[in-house]
Amino acid sequence: MKTIKTLSFILLFLIASNFVNAQNDNEAKALVKDVLDKVQSYDNFVIDFSYTLENTEQNLRQETRGDVSIKGEKYVLNLMGTTQIFDGEKIYTIVPEDDEVTISSYDETDTEQITPSKMLTFYKEGYRFKMDVLQDVKGRKIQYVELIPMDSNNEMKKILLGIDKQTKHIFNLIQVQPSDTRIEFRVTKFKTNEPLSANHFEFQKSKYADYYINELD
Repeated sequence: MKTIKTLSFILLFLIASNFVNAQNDNEAKALVKDVLDKVQSYDNFVIDFSYTLENTEQNLRQETRGDVSIKGEKYVLNLMGTTQIFDGEKIYTIVPEDDEVTISSYDETDTEQITPSKMLTFYKEGYRFKMDVLQDVKGRKIQYVELIPMDSNNEMKKILLGIDKQTKHIFNLIQVQPSDTRIEFRVTKFKTNEPLSANHFEFQKSKYADYYINELD
């Protein structure tokens, strides 16, 4: 799912480490490192978020909400009526609208398969970081860091990462594409060290007895 892959942009900054290189603005580098260091201290975290896609020229605006829970390499993502589970070995994509579950083995060479550590590859190279504007959002000081792709053929013109200066948590992430399509992920809740059940990241086949199970391998 393209939308699920798009979500990896915000997850990257919450999970990945050691991706900020010497080409970046030192202040931006230090701020992002503070965010990463703090998040990596958590056993797990659960994010509720809003997703907005907008293009004013095309009079297009789409809004939806989702949530994702992450522990190490495992995750459960709910977005646009679809659930995706990664248990560390297999990826389960559950589509209630079609009464279908697609199961595939994780293949680290497949660029369409996203895991927390693999998200690192999106930004490990090819982007410059610099400090952008500081905004007051309902009393919260949100510092933006701008990511500028070095490749002119990149599918994004720029990315803005909003960081709450007090909590050192992600506030939002905005992607601006060459077509001036704007995609925003905004964190509405950020919960840490939640009492997740032992089988939270497991696919329970018995719940989907009436579904068509599509095993790709």
